[in-house]
Amino acid sequence: MTDPGELGFSNRTGRPPGRLITLASRVLPGIRRVQGQIEPYAEFWEAHNRAALGRTGPLWIALGDSMAQGIGATTPDGGWAGRLAPALGERWRLVNLSQYGARVDDVLDRQLPAALRLRPDLLVCLIGSNDLMQPRHQDGIGDRYARLLDRLPRGTVIGNQPGTFAAALQVNGLIDDAVRRRGLVLAELRDPRTRHWRGKLASDRFHPNDRGYAAIAEVFTEALRRAGYRPRCSG
Repeated sequence: MTDPGELGFSNRTGRPPGRLITLASRVLPGIRRVQGQIEPYAEFWEAHNRAALGRTGPLWIALGDSMAQGIGATTPDGGWAGRLAPALGERWRLVNLSQYGARVDDVLDRQLPAALRLRPDLLVCLIGSNDLMQPRHQDGIGDRYARLLDRLPRGTVIGNQPGTFAAALQVNGLIDDAVRRRGLVLAELRDPRTRHWRGKLASDRFHPNDRGYAAIAEVFTEALRRAGYRPRCSG
């Protein structure tokens, strides 16, 4: 059992939502509704993490952004991380270190160091959307992602990017190389289930809804099976 006080980690980056999102949320109810999930979902995961660290059993840790937080789903455990938890089974403990708005640097500087201190039995990571969606954050994405991939332990399950634009292809090339070279396990999000989003987006038209997260969780469940785990079907 791990001392809950050992975590010392917040599921918040401390950065406010972007200016355009803030302005849009004032006039568009769908965006406002999804933005209203940020604080309560972070609070949910912080309480969940404390409870998980107070128990015994194999530990798996989720690294990522708002999609692991479940933003856009009807409940915080409706994101990809929450959906993988019952698939792995009750004996596994989930600590979710994801943060709304997280970028690759947040995983490198904050999430991954906190995770490694806990010595998890399994790491699962999906990150990069917030770097890739704005040109100003795309600068240097290759170098940042290469550093992250070099630091992830062997056996980490890593999701790639479904996009086909140049920066996403660069990231996916680095991930493919790390899977071959370092023994990482690929969750293949270039799959049709996670490239075609009709009917799978929340009311902000950006985050997945429950259907979208179910599709992502299916891809991760299949990756876990290839890695030798025996997860049940996720839903």
